[in-house]
Amino acid sequence: MLRHHGQIPGSGLGTEASALATTQIHQNSIRLLKPETARKLDITVLSGGPGGEREVSLQSGACVSAALETLGHKVHREDINPQSLAGLARQVDCVFIALHGTFGEDGQVQTILERRGLAYTGSGPDACALAMNKAMAKEKLAAAGLPTARWAVATCETVREAMACWTLPVVVKPIKEGSSLGIHIVREAAQFRPAIHDLLDRYGSCIVEEFIPGREITVSVLGDQALDPIEIRTRREFYDYQAKYVDNDTEYDFNIDLPTELLQHVRRMSLEAHRVIGCRDVSRVDWRIDPATGKAYILEVNVIPGMTSHSLLPKAAERAGLDMAALCQTLINAALKR
Repeated sequence: MLRHHGQIPGSGLGTEASALATTQIHQNSIRLLKPETARKLDITVLSGGPGGEREVSLQSGACVSAALETLGHKVHREDINPQSLAGLARQVDCVFIALHGTFGEDGQVQTILERRGLAYTGSGPDACALAMNKAMAKEKLAAAGLPTARWAVATCETVREAMACWTLPVVVKPIKEGSSLGIHIVREAAQFRPAIHDLLDRYGSCIVEEFIPGREITVSVLGDQALDPIEIRTRREFYDYQAKYVDNDTEYDFNIDLPTELLQHVRRMSLEAHRVIGCRDVSRVDWRIDPATGKAYILEVNVIPGMTSHSLLPKAAERAGLDMAALCQTLINAALKR
């Protein structure tokens, strides 16, 4: 059976509580300290991989490697996949995972690294597998009372039912994919069936999700802190692959003309989403805010955020006082403490 899941609106806060929370979050955002970098380390940076985000991952790996080299670390860049693991044979102090999408972000490489006893950055296998599976992640978030758009999983057996149960527009997207790959915004009835079949042919199943109009906000989580929200503005229909990594006119703004209480509520819920999924050290939570209702909805939780010149985590970290090198060192220090 095709299951539908209800949307859960965000809860409001009283004025006094909101003001206190806002002050506390602001204080947290400015207490990030640049990490110690006295000890020079041997580090493998993983990037590339077999998935659709390969080119972006290579960019992330190059940026991370360059940053770590400025700190004097010995860096080995490795492009691995399930059939070629030679890059993991070297004994190093830490493995920095900049491997987006399939194999890098779904828990597979984390499982291999744990079996080999190698320290690595970011979340463990279970959190990665959960976050990568959008249907399972949304189930977990909704069960915790966090707001997410209504959705259903469509398979070859449920195409007709999936199409009958929705009012357009809807979003049709892969269950396990990143960087907005494969996403269809369906506004016309004639587009609906081809969009579903496109993803069923490629992936075997997909998500049909309520389209939330409005503004796109992202919140990066570093350690136990939610960093300042960023609003994303693009000239495209939505924040797709081109807008993320190619376009130079995509805008990223920390000065967001939305109620302070709403933005602080989104920050708190981002940190809660990070915890509910089981993330550690770092994540990025993407949101849509409906202008008609003022409600915020989680789109997804990313366990290995991009580290390119266009990426949002480095922008948020820099605003909090950490340049790229310090950000990378912070993540490595966290890995070495485990």
